[in-house]
Amino acid sequence: MFRVLFVLMLAMGMASVSAEPIPVKVVVVSMFEHGEITGDRPGEFQFWAERMPLDKSLPFPAGEYDLRMNDDGVLGMCTGGGIPNATASIMALGMDGRFDLSNAYWVIAGIAGGDPEDLSLGSAAWAKWVIDGDLLFEIDAREIPEGWPYGIVPLGGHKPAKTEADLSTGWTVDTIKFQLNEPLVEWAYQQSKEVKVPVIDEVAAFRKQFSDQPNAMKEPFVTIGDTLSASTYWHGHYLNEWANDWVRLYSGQSGNFMTSNMEDSGTLTALHRLDRIGRVDADRVLVLRTASNFTVPPPGRSAAWSATAEYPDRGLAALEAAYQVGSVVVNALVKNWERYENELPR
Repeated sequence: MFRVLFVLMLAMGMASVSAEPIPVKVVVVSMFEHGEITGDRPGEFQFWAERMPLDKSLPFPAGEYDLRMNDDGVLGMCTGGGIPNATASIMALGMDGRFDLSNAYWVIAGIAGGDPEDLSLGSAAWAKWVIDGDLLFEIDAREIPEGWPYGIVPLGGHKPAKTEADLSTGWTVDTIKFQLNEPLVEWAYQQSKEVKVPVIDEVAAFRKQFSDQPNAMKEPFVTIGDTLSASTYWHGHYLNEWANDWVRLYSGQSGNFMTSNMEDSGTLTALHRLDRIGRVDADRVLVLRTASNFTVPPPGRSAAWSATAEYPDRGLAALEAAYQVGSVVVNALVKNWERYENELPR
């Protein structure tokens, strides 16, 4: 009984095992695993745990998986899939008294759907904007008025919107859009832009179907591009048009939709709340998403088939890219910690 109580107290930061909380340099945030953290089919967390490595396991009852850490000050977590899991897990870690996260950088690294207009499979995009794609009005496509491109309307609006002028002054919420620290994003891109992700034959064969999209035909590359976050797994040409419009709309026309994810608006919401109380620094957040599949079907296939089909090579190219590109930035932060602890990279 005492042991169980001790573990719970430790996990909630209430046990005085040491006089001071553990200083963290970088938090690596992944979102899903297929099974165990190590030793089986990899999800987003496994390569970090095995290769960095993150060799110390720490109990985390308020999360979905145990935490992992190493002696270099890198802390890894797996939030669980979807916006609710991400929000809850990040808040739980942010309030965990075992850790000093005040100077920590956050590298959120996971796979995503990729817009073939912008990315090839296995490519990696550092986001300057995270836009929420769940907070909206939606009408079934079979019932939309004539002339509407899709049945999605901004909160407080009256019709699909492409520019700020189409937005109503009606009700909305303040967690639809998050702008990341642009100089930090540019720095991360410069650090990682030359990373060569392995070319996988099955992935290369799949992307050749998109012969009308030059970027989709390329070997994997690193770029800067924005991400749309929605717990709803959406798919198809009409919704891809909406995603591009939506990201431009809520980024003041400066953003470019490249990846779709299912967690990042929840993660950013939690981090900004934690920033309010001085637990974290929201200017130290990076979001890296890598293309495991396209957001539209290949020519000759239906959206229904494409949405439910297995990813080419089960997404391995994107999992590799998330680790290989993200770890370059993590290692650069740790190696130059004497400088970057108190001065943000630019």
